[in-house]
Amino acid sequence: MHSAPPPDEWVFDRRRAVGEQIRAARLHANLTQERLAELAGLDRQAVNRIEQGRASAKLDNLIRVSYALNVPLSDLVR
Repeated sequence: MHSAPPPDEWVFDRRRAVGEQIRAARLHANLTQERLAELAGLDRQAVNRIEQGRASAKLDNLIRVSYALNVPLSDLVR
């Protein structure tokens, strides 16, 4: 079985930018990571990993986060 090559640096940069957008939206909504996690059906560690850009978030989780924040997904991934 072949493993996928690691992402290019620009992919990591975009992942971090998306995380920053999510964090900004969360703070604007006056939510903690724990509360956002509850609203999105995730655990706090998952929200933290997404915001820090340390993990590649599944699309389903990004949709949950955007719904919980009441922000269009497109606003979070610009």
